[in-house]
Amino acid sequence: MNQPKIGIIGLGYVGLPLARLFATKYAVIGFDINEERIQELRKGVDTTLEVENEVLKSVLVNDSSNSKGLFCSFSTEDLKDCTIFIITVPTPIDKNNRPVLTPLIKASETVAGVLKKDDIVIYESTVYPGATEEDCVPILEQISRMKFNEDFYVGYSPERINPGDKLHTVDKILKVTSGSTPEIGKVVDDLYRSVITAGTHLAPTIKVAEAAKVIENSQRDINIAFVNELAKIFNLMDINTHDVLAAAGTKWNFLPFKPGLVGGHCIGVDPYYLAQKAQEYGYHPEIILAGRRLNDSMGQYVASEVIKLMIGNDLRIKDANVLVLGVTFKENCPDVRNTRVVDVVYALKEYGVNVDIYDPWADEVEVASAYSLTSTKEIPESKYDALVLTVAHKEFTQLNLKSLKKDNAVIYDVKNALDEKDKTL
Repeated sequence: MNQPKIGIIGLGYVGLPLARLFATKYAVIGFDINEERIQELRKGVDTTLEVENEVLKSVLVNDSSNSKGLFCSFSTEDLKDCTIFIITVPTPIDKNNRPVLTPLIKASETVAGVLKKDDIVIYESTVYPGATEEDCVPILEQISRMKFNEDFYVGYSPERINPGDKLHTVDKILKVTSGSTPEIGKVVDDLYRSVITAGTHLAPTIKVAEAAKVIENSQRDINIAFVNELAKIFNLMDINTHDVLAAAGTKWNFLPFKPGLVGGHCIGVDPYYLAQKAQEYGYHPEIILAGRRLNDSMGQYVASEVIKLMIGNDLRIKDANVLVLGVTFKENCPDVRNTRVVDVVYALKEYGVNVDIYDPWADEVEVASAYSLTSTKEIPESKYDALVLTVAHKEFTQLNLKSLKKDNAVIYDVKNALDEKDKTL
């Protein structure tokens, strides 16, 4: 194929690292509807912290006609010369845990408006098997007035970005690829193989690639649910769960999962996409949804355990002051999407306690907008009846806990990140 011009739709945690990588070899138009985000990126600033500012600046160009480099834009006009479009928008769930395809549909409409003959549209967003061809392709056909697999083609290459992980970056993670025809599958595979040093795996069909993505995180979700249930059981037996896991982990084939709050844009979401599609086929997935229910219950469980410990220390519950350490969905990362820390906060508030949130990584405005909660990046000066470490940010392991707690305060470490001498459990 001729040297492609690549349009990447959505410049978040997935799209920007991918755009940066492709821009080292190709002309890339990075498109996002968030004008503020585009203005920041044009200055070489990535607030998601996925791409270092100097690395981003090294590929930025000021002209969309350049033969190589990344041009960031919020104008669809700049997408018109692209021959390959890669859609990397989020696919969340609603309050009833049903898949929300709205961002995917809107992105498909945007691409359809500039689609030309022989163009290829590649989807990276997590979906249930069949979504690309059954939900997205009809939109591309209707708006472009072109015929699928005759005038334009599609591919699917599921994202495997791990936010905050500086070791497993996009180029170092093996990429699953697929295409709407065997020939297009090869084109898509060659494109990714040209920049992914870890290599690629060409799946036989788009549905296979979609299914592979959705089960990756469903499997992790079920395994974490298992150790979360173990944590509940061993707590009743007064056995340290992490000690048990360390002992069991000496067996060569024991899987190293740890208990905790399961949030984020993948593990806490993807199983619902698979469950939704299974139910459409008349099958009710028992293990998948059981794992989800257990993991979704952990916020309430943590809050109740904190309250029990406070009662055991003769602490008054109503109007007690509790500090939650961390609100992002994982450590050393500013991503607050689908964070389950908020479940702990909401549950504690139901007991009548006052809750403060300290997180040096989270954006206060984003937390307030998404969850109607107040967080701060500054170390509080108050003293608390309980400290609850929910996210193992590196800053928390260096924190002087004594300066934050009252003499008989409870310290509850969800992530087992603190020194034993500092913990209540």
